Amino acid sequence: MDALFDSINVRDLLSAHDLSDPTTPLSAPDLRLLIQRLESHSLQIKAKIQSYIISHHQDFSNLFSISNDAVSRSDRISGDVSNLLSTISDRPIDAEISDTVKEMNAKMQQVRAKRELLDLVKVIVEINEKLMAAKEALRCKRLRFAAEELRDLKKALGTCNGGDHQVDEGEPVVYGLLRKEWYDCFDEVQENGRMEIEFHSLEIIQEVLLKFMAKAVRFDQESNAVRVEYFLSDGGIDRVELRTVLEALDVIGILDYGLAKVADLLIKYVISPAVNYKSPVSFIEELVQDSEELTGAILKIVPLSVSKVENEGETIYSGIIQTIKFVCKSICLGNGSWIQSFGRLTWPRISNLIISNFLSKVVPQDDSKLADFQKIIEHTSEFENALKEITYISKSDNKDNRLCDYAENVEVHFASRKKTEILANARKLLLRCDFSIPQEYAKNDRVAVNTSEHVQLLFLSERCVVSKAALQLMELVHQTLKDVCLSSTKVALEFYHAARDVILLYEVVIPVKVSLWNSLTVPAKYLFPVQTLVNKMLSVIIWLSSHSFIMDISTTAFLKTADSLIKKKERKEMNTSLVLERQLDGINQVAVLMHNDCLYLSQEILGLAYEYRPDFPCSIKEHAVFVDLSPRFHVMAEQILQRQIQLVIYNLKEAIDSADGFQNTHLNHAYESSKFSIDQVIFILEKVHIIWEPLLMPSTYRRSMSMVLESVFSRITRDILLIDDMAAEETLQLQRLIHLMLENLSSLLASLAAINQTENLQECMTQTLDDLIPSLCKMQLLDMPLKSITAAWESGDLLSSGFTIKEVQDFIKAIFADSPLRKECLWRLENASF
Repeated sequence: MDALFDSINVRDLLSAHDLSDPTTPLSAPDLRLLIQRLESHSLQIKAKIQSYIISHHQDFSNLFSISNDAVSRSDRISGDVSNLLSTISDRPIDAEISDTVKEMNAKMQQVRAKRELLDLVKVIVEINEKLMAAKEALRCKRLRFAAEELRDLKKALGTCNGGDHQVDEGEPVVYGLLRKEWYDCFDEVQENGRMEIEFHSLEIIQEVLLKFMAKAVRFDQESNAVRVEYFLSDGGIDRVELRTVLEALDVIGILDYGLAKVADLLIKYVISPAVNYKSPVSFIEELVQDSEELTGAILKIVPLSVSKVENEGETIYSGIIQTIKFVCKSICLGNGSWIQSFGRLTWPRISNLIISNFLSKVVPQDDSKLADFQKIIEHTSEFENALKEITYISKSDNKDNRLCDYAENVEVHFASRKKTEILANARKLLLRCDFSIPQEYAKNDRVAVNTSEHVQLLFLSERCVVSKAALQLMELVHQTLKDVCLSSTKVALEFYHAARDVILLYEVVIPVKVSLWNSLTVPAKYLFPVQTLVNKMLSVIIWLSSHSFIMDISTTAFLKTADSLIKKKERKEMNTSLVLERQLDGINQVAVLMHNDCLYLSQEILGLAYEYRPDFPCSIKEHAVFVDLSPRFHVMAEQILQRQIQLVIYNLKEAIDSADGFQNTHLNHAYESSKFSIDQVIFILEKVHIIWEPLLMPSTYRRSMSMVLESVFSRITRDILLIDDMAAEETLQLQRLIHLMLENLSSLLASLAAINQTENLQECMTQTLDDLIPSLCKMQLLDMPLKSITAAWESGDLLSSGFTIKEVQDFIKAIFADSPLRKECLWRLENASF
């Protein structure tokens, strides 16, 4: 059968020669032939289908029989379902099921109610038994047991301070009766006892017990002693034992609260003087007896006659142990759980006092004295072991080993203190920095001056001037890294981080300090010491950075604070130059020195690893990294320099703008305006020359000054090229102005040219002034006649100097009047071939 369903290819029904050209249309004979062959093929298919059906007649019969049986079964199922539905509609079974479920629920509720009533009866019986037991305990003067039972019953019965034992709506009547029995217990206490205080709730008992504790332990300031009384009286109650009060507090669950005031008293008047190693004290214990009965104890505090003892740690620890043993014996009465409770209350505070007032103060100032601290470590360990023996602190809880942990980490504390001192020294020298330079530099004599601030950069063959702060900062870093090489691992790690933080302090402090100087706008007649304000504000920044805060430095908040302080505080007169000379947004030495400082620090940082890492402790070598700091200072240096260059260029642009394009210079007012503009340009450039040349590296000065001069000459050249058909007088006046500018700038240009001769700079040897300042040679066209300009273009000299044909044409049109010679020269420019 598969062959019957194959597709018929019409081309197969045609002759072979008919298929040579598929685009040729079929002829009538071909179509008739195709019809005949299709009919023949159709008859063949029909014959095959008939033959297939006849041969499979039995199979088809079975298939039809199965289908007929399936239809019959479906009809029978449909009939059964119809009968079932009719039966259900006649007798509603769902109603019967609902009634059965309701009956079951009712039975279950009855069972549950009976079970709850049974539980309630059990609770009532238990409460009643406890009430009877409490009454019996009150009759037998068993205060502790009665207090415990009443405490539990108060929660169970829901009694309140108001004494209202009426039955609440909705609760069983028996609860009201039991609550009445509870209050009867207190009435019985009132009748049989000798107290005049009204007992309306358990809180009254607590207040009485706390009053007893306050009277049991007192500090007598006159005799400077702690007094403990074992028998107490108050409000008609006589000779209540201290042990009884403590037991009652323990039963009620407020023992910690009762001992808290005792702990405060002892820490304030006893422990604090004991840990003051500068004023040592001793303790004397006395017992108070009355007719051979021990009634109290006294702990006297006696100052030592000597102002300083040899073994400070042993004296302090022995005094504290004596005090704690006195507490354990005379106040806690040897009860282990009470001693532990008192220890939990006082040990964190006592250990903090010992650390802050003693251990932290005796941390060695010099690493050579760390070995002497070993005695204090031993005494500290013995002290804590003694406290563990009397169960004052836990033997198993490592959190109680506070003092030993601190003492054994003395190296870390020593390094932390030294790190703080190092950062404090760095802070002081940075705050004192005023960016002043030696007087010799004002003479602009680079070669003659040789001071400590004139430094040689490590990886560059040049020198520059840096501030004293940068030099002293690096000296501090070098000294710190030398200490790293000689220290143990823990100390070395702290010193390493201190060295990095010292370097980063420059990045944090100096830009903010200069910005603060620049942003504080203080009237000249109402000035107060701004330096003090800035230093205080910078101290906050340094504190934040030293404590590893992630901060985005912004001076806005500090400036608002400064302005408010200026308005509120009394002003004092001071020299306004202190503010003006430090303005970062001005053309002055501050920015140049900051640039040099950052460049110097960047170079020095690169050399730190090579110089010190081989001598670092092995564990520090893997983590010691300085190279990551160098790029940030290099970027900072370049940003400061570019900011100065753009500031100079902006000022020069404003000066040139006042010349109004150098037009109509043959007129007096236009000439004077242009001359004033040129004078301003000369003044700005000379000022920059005086500030930059003696301070910057020769290569940096050459590059920066070339950028500035190029901006000036290119701008003047562009303005001249925009002038069309100048008069002869106008051209002469313009030439005079240009000659005036170049003559006044001759020393500046000479200084740039002299760098090739005085400094061994490879890049400068291959560059001339014309290479650095392409627009300078364009200015020379003003002195050239028309034919010379044309000949220079045809020879290719102007093209090699960077001129374009349009610039030369515009220049000729601007300088020379329209004439046959000018037209001929312009034509020759157009048709010149090189």
